[in-house]
Amino acid sequence: MDKPLRIIIGEAPPPRLDKALARDVPEEAALSRTRLARLIAEGAVTRAGEVLTDPKARVVEGDEILITVPQAEDSHIGPEDIPLSIVWEDEDLVVVDKPAGMVVHPAPGTPSGTLVNALLHHFGGRLSGVGGVARPGIVHRIDKDTSGLLVVAKSDRAHHGLAAQFEAHSADRAYLAVVYGVPDAGDPRLVGTRGVSMEPGGVIRIQSGLARHKTDRQRQAVYFDGQGRHATTRASVLETFGTPPAMALVQCRLETGRTHQIRVHMAHAGHGLVGDPVYGGRRKPPVKAIGPVATEAVSGFSRQALHAAELGFDHPVTGERLRFESPLPDDMDALIEALRAATPV
Repeated sequence: MDKPLRIIIGEAPPPRLDKALARDVPEEAALSRTRLARLIAEGAVTRAGEVLTDPKARVVEGDEILITVPQAEDSHIGPEDIPLSIVWEDEDLVVVDKPAGMVVHPAPGTPSGTLVNALLHHFGGRLSGVGGVARPGIVHRIDKDTSGLLVVAKSDRAHHGLAAQFEAHSADRAYLAVVYGVPDAGDPRLVGTRGVSMEPGGVIRIQSGLARHKTDRQRQAVYFDGQGRHATTRASVLETFGTPPAMALVQCRLETGRTHQIRVHMAHAGHGLVGDPVYGGRRKPPVKAIGPVATEAVSGFSRQALHAAELGFDHPVTGERLRFESPLPDDMDALIEALRAATPV
């Protein structure tokens, strides 16, 4: 049964209906501006029995507005009893350490066995209903073959709060990647690459637009001159491998979080990720620099060597700053150890 929400327009309101509701709807109702606009358009907002479908409709102090908020529809996605690595959980959110190989959300090619299927089972029906559909509040994703940390909203208020932080780029995200070559702020080739600049402390800043590749719709591509969605990655070399140095462990911090962002940006800079089947190219391991054992470890690495190692954000309800770290998974740890063994101290 749909539940009505009664709003009394407060003192000195904005003259427009949509703006007045955005101000006066209580926070616990967890109705974003976008959701309110949709409810107005759907005829779910009334005043004295009159349906208000114009977001610019004039309102005054004391108006009683009734919003009929539909109950969240059941998701078509089924729960599955799949083990989860839970790092943190309270009534509003859960932080998960996702293994490589797990898809975050069902798609035509992977209708089951996903993180969402597992979350539906774990939540036992206590789901965010943002957008009118009962589903776990996925506010950001990581690729199937990337491991590491994700935060998921369990309540509508958490969903809105987290989404706002990711949109404002105030959430901290740091990834670890093993790349070909050694990104060097003094490398003339790198310095001359469009979109690449240097920041203090040897940080390499990669900035571009990102959008679908013009001919391969499964890939993302770098664009400039206002094309694509703005994306910024900052990369720092943590460790080098080989004699002479020919590979590196890099920390990548995201200012934005676009699809395949780190993989595309590092490839654009000439330092594709080990094991990346889409953007890594056909680059061969530098056997002379790292030796046969490490070469075999690099050649046999079966996914992109990328791990979401750090995640920080403000708790969307309490305001507490939370920060989480995830240790390297076994496969990346073994890869790095093989490269270290091939590098004299």
